[in-house]
Amino acid sequence: MTKKKIPDIIIGRLPLYLRALERMATEDTIVTSSKELGEWVGISAAQIRKDISQFGEFGKQGTGYNIEFLSKKLREIMNIDRVWDVAIIGAGDIGKGLARYQGFLDRGFRVRLAFDNSPDKIGTKIGDVVVEDIANMVKSINEAKVKVAIIAVPAENAQSVADELAKTGVKAILNYATICIGVPEGVKVQYIDPATHLQWMTYYL
Repeated sequence: MTKKKIPDIIIGRLPLYLRALERMATEDTIVTSSKELGEWVGISAAQIRKDISQFGEFGKQGTGYNIEFLSKKLREIMNIDRVWDVAIIGAGDIGKGLARYQGFLDRGFRVRLAFDNSPDKIGTKIGDVVVEDIANMVKSINEAKVKVAIIAVPAENAQSVADELAKTGVKAILNYATICIGVPEGVKVQYIDPATHLQWMTYYL
């Protein structure tokens, strides 16, 4: 059976819905409506219903969505009903900040490995992780069976890192380098460039 192709823009909104539902749960809210959820995330109720219905019927007309149940289903859909080990390549300011970030574990991710090519950084500890020599990256990632990697190296080094990651079992890459990278088919890349987002926002200033 062929898996239904869901537009990336819808997948990108699911974490927003889950975050809002988790906030609601902390306020002891049991049931929510698409209208209320829309007010939390700034998306129309009709769009939320359309997005969620792509994956099944999780609510009841006139009753709304059970927050605990919908949260559980969204985690299953996004495959974060488990903890994914993550490798960070680059132990500069961004890499260090990511390795120390405590919010990953609550959202299904654990920094397992970190790599750099600087002798000053190799062997140092960031959070709970010891920075390894990038020369050992392929071997260490394959041994740990890590599927998710974050590239936090200068732009000029990003493609060579991506080429090495292609020799591993990594299937998802979050790229902080300000350059598009080429990856094999079947590997998903997401780009994070704070300056680009700032430029987008300044249009409205």
